[in-house]
Amino acid sequence: MNFDLPGDLRDMQAIIRDFVLTRVEARAHEIEDTNRLPPELLREAAELGLFGLSIPEEYGGVGLGALGRCAVYEALGQGHMGFGGMISAHASIGTSGLVKLGNEEQKRRFLPRMATGECVAGFAITEPSSGSDAANIRTRAEKRGDEYVLNGTKHYISNAPIAGLLTVIAVTDASKGARGMSAFLVEPQSTPGVSIGKIDEKMGQKGSLSAEVIFEDAAIPAANLLGPLDLGYREALGILTNGRVGIAARSTGAMQRLLDLSVAHAQAREQFGRPIAEFQAVQFMLAEMEIAVQTSRVLWQKVAWMVDEGQDVRRMASVAKYHATEALSQVADKAVQVAGGMGYMKDSPVERFYRDQRLLRIYEGTSEIQKVIIAADLLRA
Repeated sequence: MNFDLPGDLRDMQAIIRDFVLTRVEARAHEIEDTNRLPPELLREAAELGLFGLSIPEEYGGVGLGALGRCAVYEALGQGHMGFGGMISAHASIGTSGLVKLGNEEQKRRFLPRMATGECVAGFAITEPSSGSDAANIRTRAEKRGDEYVLNGTKHYISNAPIAGLLTVIAVTDASKGARGMSAFLVEPQSTPGVSIGKIDEKMGQKGSLSAEVIFEDAAIPAANLLGPLDLGYREALGILTNGRVGIAARSTGAMQRLLDLSVAHAQAREQFGRPIAEFQAVQFMLAEMEIAVQTSRVLWQKVAWMVDEGQDVRRMASVAKYHATEALSQVADKAVQVAGGMGYMKDSPVERFYRDQRLLRIYEGTSEIQKVIIAADLLRA
């Protein structure tokens, strides 16, 4: 097996990595202070094609496969995680449903504007009563003539405060349980009856905004039904499954950045008359961090390749996400330890990564849910 990325993907990855390490990281303190991403950074991101990673070229996107997208996500992971989170929420789960399930009219109506970043996308499935238990969704969509009327509340929806388009999962036939849910394309900024709650105040990932989305007799054109009626939940699981590979790649990028920072600090910081890199305790932590980076990278590359080959990745996507996000948590802790008191200070990127990474073990399926999926698939097989 050849584990080297093709040359064009390596080149693109290097360009994105340079962008986040120079342009985005230079504005990191501003993003932390304002909880906003500077508009000029988003314009540059659009010029680099970051909003159109998964959108086919015929609709103005870059048209990357899973391997290419994840290579970019790893590069994004090395920079400010709020910036990377906003981009990936749009380019991954926010976009992939429309690309996979949309009809030609839907694609031509939305995808070109999504590819340029003019229309930011999000994915709305989580509710106050249904997080890991997504089958307990209570948002309803009732067919009335040539419209569906939505009522309910979604929460913790990434990109909701700035979204021009949301893919919303709602119950269309309550008698079928999880088999009676459908997906809808909703334009929250222009649809009466749709309102966005206050922006969530999160521990980390500043600039990646999330909020509640409230539907009160919101009339959605029947033409905005995405994919087959009553099969939205099944399709949503597929969207989330593929999105987990991207999270594994972003986690790998974050680990690489933390390792690079830790190596540089260990070589420069002196204690007892010599660099702390000469102490075996520090060397062991650096070695363990490198092991986490390399194993996580191999995993996401394998699973992304499987996605591109059309294979069932339900189990392996969960393996990749669980391994990489749990490993990142340990790497972030070691990075703070290597940095010492400096790693606990707000001026240190290590402190920011330590806070930001915690969310990755929760969203798009908690670590516990990943283990449930893995075990269920093993037992079924």
